[in-house]
Amino acid sequence: MFDALGVTSSQDVTSSPDQPGTRVGVPRESRAGERRVALVPKTVEKLTSRGVRVVVESGAGVGALMPDEMFLEAGASIEDPWDADVVVKVAPPTDEEIRRLRRGAVLIGFLAPRSDPEIATKLRAAGVQAFAMESIPRISRAQSMDALSSQANVAGYKAVLLAADLSTRFFPMLTTAAGTVKPASALVLGVGVAGLQALATAKRLGARTTGYDVRPEVADQVRSLGATWLDLGIEAVGEGGYARELTEAERAEQKHRLTEAISGFDIVITTALVPGRRAPILVTAEAVKGMRPGSVIVDLAGEAEGNCELTEPGQVVVRHDVTIAAPLNLPATMPEHASELYARNVQSLLELMMDDQGRLRPDSEDEVLVRSCITRKPEGNNR
Repeated sequence: MFDALGVTSSQDVTSSPDQPGTRVGVPRESRAGERRVALVPKTVEKLTSRGVRVVVESGAGVGALMPDEMFLEAGASIEDPWDADVVVKVAPPTDEEIRRLRRGAVLIGFLAPRSDPEIATKLRAAGVQAFAMESIPRISRAQSMDALSSQANVAGYKAVLLAADLSTRFFPMLTTAAGTVKPASALVLGVGVAGLQALATAKRLGARTTGYDVRPEVADQVRSLGATWLDLGIEAVGEGGYARELTEAERAEQKHRLTEAISGFDIVITTALVPGRRAPILVTAEAVKGMRPGSVIVDLAGEAEGNCELTEPGQVVVRHDVTIAAPLNLPATMPEHASELYARNVQSLLELMMDDQGRLRPDSEDEVLVRSCITRKPEGNNR
């Protein structure tokens, strides 16, 4: 078993040997605007074929255009999911939802343990063992469980479509009888999964693309997409695929150099995040003022206060004739495919925890489980 710090203890999470396979519950998401569902019919079929019993709350898939009938055909039952052995969610549970979880249950989902440490305290008090999808380590064998990456792909793609919609200019070069329109220039700041997808999507739409990151090792990935690498001479290689936090001097130098560079772009998409901290300011008010009127900034770091100094999280605002959009939870705006990708991540994690009969038999020393576990099962509960 694992404690809140990822330390193993002697007690294992198991299903009783005389019971059928594990019951997995899929509730309907309650967060405003959350249209995704944690399992989809395809993953339900695969889990039930292994002896898992899947219980889906009525209407859980409606937001993702997956009615109850699809889950029934896949082998699920439509019942109350909150008494299940394992409950799988997308968004963190509300206080009311935590109260509905039975003591000794396992919870899997995006749980925001760094930005909201209180949630671990509440889940521990409720006697729930919780695994945070965002804490899955970025190692080779855990790639199929990497929900941060799967949802970042969706966000990066949709960010470019949003930028194109808000822009007053064409993305591609157009040659017409009335003359030629030059392509838009797009700069992506932070080229992790979301940034690389944004670069690829902007390129497919015909824009001239440039990528920037403080991690020099991603330059080749940027160039492989046909984009130009913006080298500001600042490096901040961190752990787990993330950048480290810059020093005060490095931040000042980065802001100065970016302010000069940003003025030459029609579209700026920002994706830079430091886990558990406020998003770094990359686009200053001065940089916005220096952009051409009609330019667009899409700030994907809005949930961490934003990479742009003038960002208003969740809003679209115009400052100095530049449109600044900071959408929240973009993957939920593409709920069907986002759910399919997330459900595969959840399925892979569940299969890591189970034996061939669909019973919980997690390896208490498995790195993926140890690092993603934020609360442990209460002592003496062997259900």
